[in-house]
Amino acid sequence: MTSQTFHFTVSDTQIYSRYWQPKTPPKAVIILIHGMGEHIGRYERSVIPHLLKNGYAVVGYDQFGHGKTKGKRGHNPNFDSVLTCVTEVIIKSKKLFNGKPLFLYGHSMGGNVVLNYVLRRKHPFKGVIATSPFLRLAFQPPALKLKIGKLLYKIAPGLTMSNELNPNNISRIPEEVVAYINDSLVHDKISPNYSIKFIETGQWALEHAQDLQVNTLLLHGTGDKIIDHKATKEFADNSNGQASIKLFEGAYHELHNDVCRTEMLNVISDWLYLQLEN
Repeated sequence: MTSQTFHFTVSDTQIYSRYWQPKTPPKAVIILIHGMGEHIGRYERSVIPHLLKNGYAVVGYDQFGHGKTKGKRGHNPNFDSVLTCVTEVIIKSKKLFNGKPLFLYGHSMGGNVVLNYVLRRKHPFKGVIATSPFLRLAFQPPALKLKIGKLLYKIAPGLTMSNELNPNNISRIPEEVVAYINDSLVHDKISPNYSIKFIETGQWALEHAQDLQVNTLLLHGTGDKIIDHKATKEFADNSNGQASIKLFEGAYHELHNDVCRTEMLNVISDWLYLQLEN
């Protein structure tokens, strides 16, 4: 395995990025997009090694306001710039691995990004994977807080507050929760450009699921207390058969860091194999 860093700039922000290569020429390339408050390095313990072992190259980056990317923690310039980062990574991936099939894989907030990307923009992807995609929250925010958030989105979109998420809800494995809490690059900051806009774009994706035109694998845990697994099922049901879904009974938000991770990762590699065969 070899790994190298690179950078690109979107909306005057330097985006930290990395790519990983397997020992042999890759079958395909996976563009991987992380979730809210975390960073791409958290995927080096389970997801990335599994993909490399199965012969896939991986390209990832730290989203606006996250990890080693420059800028205010928990904030992005606008949703269009969030999507443009994907475009820049597509360009880089084609240069690095010319001619190899491309797949797009996003978790949570990253799941929102990947689904919105393929619904809104032309793309070269052979398939899409979304785990616990942020389509709808698993809880209803207080009406007053939501009203204030919508107001701030209009007058102070860069104001950040705590996302108030309980780290114990990411995994049923205590050691994974401790690792999350102790990770110096993990934060709980969020601005209206992430909170309010992602609630809106999640709903938009649900309303446009019938427009999906690329094979998509959706994975979610029924015990997720952060993002609603029923919304993921709704998306799959409304996709005219374009999306398939696998629900993991009782699993928490981070399937790749939960007790079901081996099964979940095998579902992904089996699905990728079928896409390349067809």
